[in-house]
Amino acid sequence: MVAHLVRLKLTLLVNGLRRSIWQQVGLAFAALYAIGLLVLGVVGLVALSTQDVALRAGVVPAFGALLVLGWWVVPLVAFGVDATLDPTRFATFPVPRRSLLVGLALSGVVGVPGVVTAVLCLATVVVWWHEPVAALVAVPCMVLALATAVVGSRATTSLGAAVLGRRRVREVLVVVMVLPLMLLGPILTGLTGVVTRLGSGGLDVLGQVAGWTPFGAAWAVPALVAQGQWGGAALRLLIALATLGVLVAVWDRALTRAAVEPTGGGESARAEGLGWFGRLPGTPTGAIAARCLTYWRRDPRYSMAVITLPLLLVVFLVAAPGGGMVIAVGPLAGMIFGWTVSADLAYDGSAFWMHLSAPVHASADRWGRIVSTLLVGVPGSVVLTVVAAALAHRMDALPALLGMTLGLLLVALGGASVVSALVVYKARQPGDNPFSTPQGASMAAMTSQLVGFAGVGLLASPVLVVGVIAVVQGSAMLGLLTLVLGLGIGGVVLLLGARIGARTLERRAPDLFAQLASF
Repeated sequence: MVAHLVRLKLTLLVNGLRRSIWQQVGLAFAALYAIGLLVLGVVGLVALSTQDVALRAGVVPAFGALLVLGWWVVPLVAFGVDATLDPTRFATFPVPRRSLLVGLALSGVVGVPGVVTAVLCLATVVVWWHEPVAALVAVPCMVLALATAVVGSRATTSLGAAVLGRRRVREVLVVVMVLPLMLLGPILTGLTGVVTRLGSGGLDVLGQVAGWTPFGAAWAVPALVAQGQWGGAALRLLIALATLGVLVAVWDRALTRAAVEPTGGGESARAEGLGWFGRLPGTPTGAIAARCLTYWRRDPRYSMAVITLPLLLVVFLVAAPGGGMVIAVGPLAGMIFGWTVSADLAYDGSAFWMHLSAPVHASADRWGRIVSTLLVGVPGSVVLTVVAAALAHRMDALPALLGMTLGLLLVALGGASVVSALVVYKARQPGDNPFSTPQGASMAAMTSQLVGFAGVGLLASPVLVVGVIAVVQGSAMLGLLTLVLGLGIGGVVLLLGARIGARTLERRAPDLFAQLASF
């Protein structure tokens, strides 16, 4: 059964690549990036093997702890855990629990991240070739470290899904969860500064600390064996085994819950009147705008973005205590708000059939989504821009910052109106695990987002260049010019994007629906 699950994962991966050009492109980019990382990692490990044992004993646990921590944390804030073999799909099959656990864990290694991590773990054995006993001990310890990384990613996402399963609880706790994760970069930067100040003994201290954590315990065992500290190695091994045992228990409980309640718990709806449908005009454009505004309030895929954007102020303040970087929050928020339309059709999924059967003209679809985004994005990004300027004590640069913010918002909104009519991908549906991603979705999304961001940056470059000069020089005249350029260029791009997007959607709507229905 375990081998069957692994073969099933490989078959689904190959079939997905055959069906979607986006997965092929994304896999090619990911493979090239992974090869570069592997070359750097292996070369670094070989070079480290020539150093004294104290340095190796400090670097390896620290490196390993960071790698395992990445497996645990990245799915919570990035694209999530691949849900190709969703446990809920096995709820009606008599698959033994142990076989399901082992099979899903091994299938988690199938993919670019898993292969890269496995190779790096095995390559770490080279570091201890001077100490044959330590190298021999490192082999099972690296297998244990890989299992801790893979099973830990599943356990943390399962816990996250359970905590955020109810919308009201999710809206409160998401800030508590996301804030330390968004501050992970500044925290690591601070730790790097501490190690640098500690000098040559800093890595040794960091390695000792990492070896006592669940993330680095398995990596510290061969390091301590190489130093002849057998008692400490045995203690770290116990910590590593206990960590894996707890993770397996947590994941097993999550699988049991998924088998009993495969559709997840629901929440009772309360009647609140017509809401936005009663406030906006009773036209196709107004109805689509009202529906999208309802999504912004009630759909976690939208509301989580609104909640986390203000946290950028905290992140930038921590990253640059002087406050110089915080003024970039406003333009960045404008860009993010404007680009959300690019995922609207993917979020609609097969429900897009209602637009085709109504039928709704493509221009009403484009402008309904644009209006809803403007009603949310303009106040939100403007408030963030003003607050950021006040925190940075640069209220004199407010016109330039507003020009860049509104310019990026409008340009991104126009570009997204075209991109969403060209590219759709399988998106996570409401009620799904908030920390999972459908097969191939991350590659298609990442590729389209990178290309789209590049296009938006190019179209908005005149506004950004003048705005940056105005902020640096403190020129009020250039600041006003930035505001005029932002509204002018952004308005033109928005109008053209809405028109081109409407024509494209009118022509490709049946094909887009066929893609969405096939996911």
